[in-house]
This record gives sequence, structure tokens and C-alpha cells, in this order.
Amino acid sequence: KSQLADLGVTFEEINIEEVPGTAEIVEKVNGGNRTVPTLVFSDGSAMTNPSAKAVVEKLATL
Repeated sequence: KSQLADLGVTFEEINIEEVPGTAEIVEKVNGGNRTVPTLVFSDGSAMTNPSAKAVVEKLATL
């Protein structure tokens, strides 16, 4: 999180234990696992444990 903030990337942090339906999304994109961090992008794609560089590169394509 701090690396993304340092790069000026804004994001919404969601606790999958508290927000209904979000754990299921994380499980779906991670083969049944509740692996965090999992990032879901506006185009519907997702990344699990990505580097800050990978996130910035992905955001540039949206």
C-alpha cells in the first residue's frame, strides 16, 4: 500500500471479511483462495500480490 501511495496511485481498500460478496470475488480470481492483496480493475481484470510497477503499468492501459 505504501509503495502505491508513494507513486500517487489512489485505491480503495476493502476488508473482505466485512464487505458482503467481496470474499467470493477474491476466491473466484484466485482459484478458491482468499489471497490478499487482490486488486480488481475497472476492466474486470485482477492481480494478486502485484508489484507497484505492475499496477502502474496496468493502470496506464485503462
